[in-house]
Amino acid sequence: MIIERLSQEHRNIETLLAVLEHELEIFDRGDHPDYEVIRAIISYFELYPEIYHHPLEELVLAKLELRDPAAAASVGNLRLEHQKGTDRLRRVARAIDGVLSDREILRQNVDNIVRDFIESERRHIMIEDRDFFPAALKALKPADWSEIASTSIDHEYPLFSEAAEETFGALRQRILQMEHEFEVGRR
Repeated sequence: MIIERLSQEHRNIETLLAVLEHELEIFDRGDHPDYEVIRAIISYFELYPEIYHHPLEELVLAKLELRDPAAAASVGNLRLEHQKGTDRLRRVARAIDGVLSDREILRQNVDNIVRDFIESERRHIMIEDRDFFPAALKALKPADWSEIASTSIDHEYPLFSEAAEETFGALRQRILQMEHEFEVGRR
């Protein structure tokens, strides 16, 4: 159940990356993307993966390190990769803020920063889906999954709740709705 949830969250993230990539293509043509959509996507990434998704993955990784250290090592340093993703996201936010405040910033630099974020996130998801999740499914025992599930709803992780998922789900839907409305307005 936990891996299915993490996999579904990856699909949600991929959808938002596709929307961000679409807006970047509009920016690259010299047109005006929907910056409200872009800012909403940045906000989503600032909150959801950092507070909700990554902590759950790291609980799974901790169990994998105990059950199969070699498999855990082959996955690489997920914690470091998550931190690098946060750093790339900050660069995206700064670049977009620079554009919106009319600072001198080369269009190509913005493109490079946003594209690096998108490609890195896709690569990270692919590695987790291909290597990490199957290794965890193979090595972890039912008791491990139960412990992860009980820890993930602990008070230390207040966003592991149905209400939080509804909030983030609503944000995802709003981003997609905004993107659709912007597309309809362009026609």
